[in-house]
Amino acid sequence: MRFGASEPAGPPVGPADAFRTDAPDVRRGPTAVRLTLLSRAYCHLCDEMLQSLVPIAGDTPVDVIDVDAPEHAALEALFGDAVPVLFLGAPAQGNELCRYRLDAARVASALAAAVKIR
Repeated sequence: MRFGASEPAGPPVGPADAFRTDAPDVRRGPTAVRLTLLSRAYCHLCDEMLQSLVPIAGDTPVDVIDVDAPEHAALEALFGDAVPVLFLGAPAQGNELCRYRLDAARVASALAAAVKIR
Protein backbone atom coordinates (compact mmCIF):
# COMPACT_ATOMS: atom_id res chain seq x y z
CA MET A 1 0.00 0.00 0.00
CA ARG A 2 1.31 3.46 -0.83
CA PHE A 3 0.51 6.45 1.27
CA GLY A 4 1.69 9.55 -0.58
CA ALA A 5 2.49 12.80 1.13
CA SER A 6 2.07 16.28 -0.20
CA GLU A 7 5.42 17.31 1.21
CA PRO A 8 8.76 15.50 1.59
CA ALA A 9 8.59 12.70 4.11
CA GLY A 10 10.33 13.39 7.38
CA PRO A 11 10.33 11.58 10.68
CA PRO A 12 6.87 10.47 11.81
CA VAL A 13 5.21 13.09 13.98
CA GLY A 14 1.80 11.51 14.46
CA PRO A 15 -0.03 8.23 13.83
CA ALA A 16 -1.01 9.13 10.26
CA ASP A 17 2.54 10.19 9.38
CA ALA A 18 3.81 6.66 10.05
CA PHE A 19 2.04 5.54 6.85
CA ARG A 20 3.29 8.28 4.54
CA THR A 21 6.06 7.69 2.02
CA ASP A 22 7.48 9.24 -1.12
CA ALA A 23 8.01 5.84 -2.76
CA PRO A 24 7.16 5.84 -6.47
CA ASP A 25 3.95 4.09 -7.46
CA VAL A 26 4.47 1.81 -10.46
CA ARG A 27 0.70 1.33 -10.90
CA ARG A 28 0.01 4.87 -12.09
CA GLY A 29 -2.08 5.17 -15.19
CA PRO A 30 -5.58 5.86 -16.41
CA THR A 31 -6.96 2.57 -15.07
CA ALA A 32 -5.23 2.62 -11.69
CA VAL A 33 -7.64 2.59 -8.74
CA ARG A 34 -6.61 5.10 -6.08
CA LEU A 35 -8.00 6.55 -2.90
CA THR A 36 -7.33 10.13 -1.79
CA LEU A 37 -7.63 11.22 1.82
CA LEU A 38 -7.85 14.92 2.60
CA SER A 39 -6.27 15.42 5.98
CA ARG A 40 -4.59 18.02 8.14
CA ALA A 41 -1.99 17.99 10.88
CA TYR A 42 -3.16 17.43 14.46
CA CYS A 43 -6.52 16.04 13.31
CA HIS A 44 -7.42 12.99 15.39
CA LEU A 45 -10.32 12.08 13.07
CA CYS A 46 -7.90 12.14 10.13
CA ASP A 47 -5.52 9.82 11.96
CA GLU A 48 -8.37 7.47 12.90
CA MET A 49 -9.71 7.32 9.35
CA LEU A 50 -6.29 6.56 7.91
CA GLN A 51 -5.63 3.80 10.45
CA SER A 52 -9.06 2.25 9.84
CA LEU A 53 -8.57 2.46 6.09
CA VAL A 54 -5.35 0.41 6.02
CA PRO A 55 -6.94 -3.08 6.24
CA ILE A 56 -9.74 -2.18 3.82
CA ALA A 57 -7.55 -0.57 1.17
CA GLY A 58 -5.25 -3.57 0.85
CA ASP A 59 -2.97 -2.93 -2.15
CA THR A 60 -4.90 0.13 -3.31
CA PRO A 61 -2.67 3.22 -3.21
CA VAL A 62 -3.84 5.94 -0.83
CA ASP A 63 -2.66 9.50 -1.38
CA VAL A 64 -2.79 11.64 1.75
CA ILE A 65 -3.17 15.34 0.99
CA ASP A 66 -2.50 17.84 3.76
CA VAL A 67 -5.00 20.63 3.05
CA ASP A 68 -2.93 22.99 5.23
CA ALA A 69 -0.02 22.87 2.75
CA PRO A 70 0.26 26.06 0.67
CA GLU A 71 0.08 24.14 -2.61
CA HIS A 72 -3.38 22.84 -1.61
CA ALA A 73 -4.97 26.21 -0.81
CA ALA A 74 -7.89 25.53 -3.16
CA LEU A 75 -8.76 22.30 -1.32
CA GLU A 76 -8.46 24.07 2.02
CA ALA A 77 -10.83 26.77 0.76
CA LEU A 78 -13.37 24.13 -0.34
CA PHE A 79 -13.20 21.84 2.68
CA GLY A 80 -11.83 23.98 5.52
CA ASP A 81 -12.25 22.06 8.77
CA ALA A 82 -14.55 19.49 7.12
CA VAL A 83 -11.85 16.81 7.10
CA PRO A 84 -11.08 13.99 6.85
CA VAL A 85 -12.67 13.34 3.47
CA LEU A 86 -12.02 10.16 1.50
CA PHE A 87 -12.39 10.04 -2.29
CA LEU A 88 -12.27 7.26 -4.84
CA GLY A 89 -9.77 8.83 -7.23
CA ALA A 90 -8.82 12.48 -7.05
CA PRO A 91 -10.89 15.09 -5.24
CA ALA A 92 -11.51 16.88 -8.56
CA GLN A 93 -13.42 13.81 -9.77
CA GLY A 94 -15.91 14.40 -6.95
CA ASN A 95 -16.42 10.76 -5.93
CA GLU A 96 -16.60 11.34 -2.17
CA LEU A 97 -16.89 8.10 -0.20
CA CYS A 98 -17.07 9.40 3.36
CA ARG A 99 -16.37 12.37 5.60
CA TYR A 100 -15.31 12.53 9.27
CA ARG A 101 -15.71 8.77 9.92
CA LEU A 102 -14.80 5.84 7.68
CA ASP A 103 -17.77 4.11 6.08
CA ALA A 104 -16.04 0.75 5.70
CA ALA A 105 -18.89 -0.92 3.80
CA ARG A 106 -19.12 1.91 1.28
CA VAL A 107 -15.35 1.99 0.72
CA ALA A 108 -15.15 -1.78 0.27
CA SER A 109 -18.08 -1.70 -2.14
CA ALA A 110 -16.58 1.17 -4.16
CA LEU A 111 -13.21 -0.58 -4.40
CA ALA A 112 -14.83 -3.86 -5.48
CA ALA A 113 -16.86 -2.06 -8.16
CA ALA A 114 -13.81 -0.10 -9.38
CA VAL A 115 -11.75 -3.26 -9.71
CA LYS A 116 -14.51 -4.95 -11.75
CA ILE A 117 -14.67 -1.96 -14.12
CA ARG A 118 -10.93 -2.00 -14.75
